[in-house]
Amino acid sequence: MKAALYAIGLALPGRRLVVNLSPADLPKEGSHFDLPIALAVLASLGVLPHDFLMRYVAMGELALDGGIMSVAGSLPAAIAANGRGLGLICPKSSGSEAAWAGEEIDILAPANLVQLINHVKGHQVLSPPKPALAEAAANQPDLRDIKGQESAKRALEVAAAGGHHLLMVGPPGAGKSMLAQRLPSILPPLDPREMLDISMIASLAGELGEGKLSRVRPFRNPHHSASMPALVGGGLRAKPGEMALAHHGVLFLDELPEFQSRVLESLRQPLETGETVVARANYHVTYPARFQLVAAMNPCRCGMAGTPGHVCRQGPRCAADYQGRISGPLLDRLDIQIELAAVRASDLTLRRQRK
Repeated sequence: MKAALYAIGLALPGRRLVVNLSPADLPKEGSHFDLPIALAVLASLGVLPHDFLMRYVAMGELALDGGIMSVAGSLPAAIAANGRGLGLICPKSSGSEAAWAGEEIDILAPANLVQLINHVKGHQVLSPPKPALAEAAANQPDLRDIKGQESAKRALEVAAAGGHHLLMVGPPGAGKSMLAQRLPSILPPLDPREMLDISMIASLAGELGEGKLSRVRPFRNPHHSASMPALVGGGLRAKPGEMALAHHGVLFLDELPEFQSRVLESLRQPLETGETVVARANYHVTYPARFQLVAAMNPCRCGMAGTPGHVCRQGPRCAADYQGRISGPLLDRLDIQIELAAVRASDLTLRRQRK
C-alpha cells in the first residue's frame, strides 16, 4: 500500500500508521483488503472525503505502481452492496462482472488509484461498466457424435429429462466418458437466475474469466486423486469445491472405485440436500450444490469382466471386490445404473446422426 501511494506521488506522514480491521476476532486474509486500506489512508490524509467513501464498498489488490488488480468475489460483493443500498469500488477488470448485480447500483471500476482520485475530485469521469457474456465454444461435445450405444444414449436422455443421477459400468473403450461429456448438450438452457447462481460460485473460486458470465452449464471432471477439500470445499480460505462448482450442472466422476472411500461418502449428504456445508473451527460456510452426478467405472480391476472371450485371473472375486468399494447408500442415490458393452465395429461405420 505504501509503495502504491509513493508511486502516484503521495508521501505518508512521518509517524506510525495503524490500520484497525474490526471485528478483531474474525480472521481476515486476502489481497482484496489492499484497496480499502489505501482509501482509508487517503481519507485520513484529506485526499478523499469521508462521506464519499461511506457510500461504497471497496475491494481490490494494489500493484506497486498504483494499479488496481482484479480479485475474486466481485459479483457476490456487488450483490451484497446493492442489497444494503451501497455502491461498489472494484478493479476495472472486474467491472463487467459486478455490473450484473443490477442497473441501479453505482459501480466505480478504475484501473488505478489516480483515476479514482481524479473521479472523486471531478477531474475525470469514470463510465459505468457494462455486463459482459462469454462466447460459447464453437465445437462443444454433442450427443450426435456417439455411434452405437443406443441403450446408453436413451438412459442419458432419461437422466437429462428427470435430473437423475447415473452410473455407467462397462469395459475400457465402451464410450462412458464420451457419453458423460455430452450430457450438458441435451440439458435445458440456463435461466437468468441459474446463470447468476453459477457465476457467483465461479467468482468466489476465481474462475470467472475476464468477468464474463457464461450461459453454458458447468461440467466438472475431477481426477480420482482429488482430496476431500477439493471435492467438498474448504481449505485455508474456504473456497468452493467441485460439488459447488458443478451447481446446476454435471459432476462427472470417472473411475469411481478409484476415489478415496471418504471422498465418495462425502457425496451422500449433498446429493440429498443440494448443498455442501464446510464446518471448521473458525468458520462455517454453506455452498449450493444441486448438481447431477454421472459416474463411470469398469466392471472389475482388469476392466474386462463379462466380456466374451475374456476370463479374469481372480475369477468372479475380481469383479466383486472392485465393485464392493462403492457403498450401498451411495449406490441407492444413483437412480439409473446401466451396463455398457464394447462398441462393435459395425457401429463405427454408421453415419453421423442429424439433428
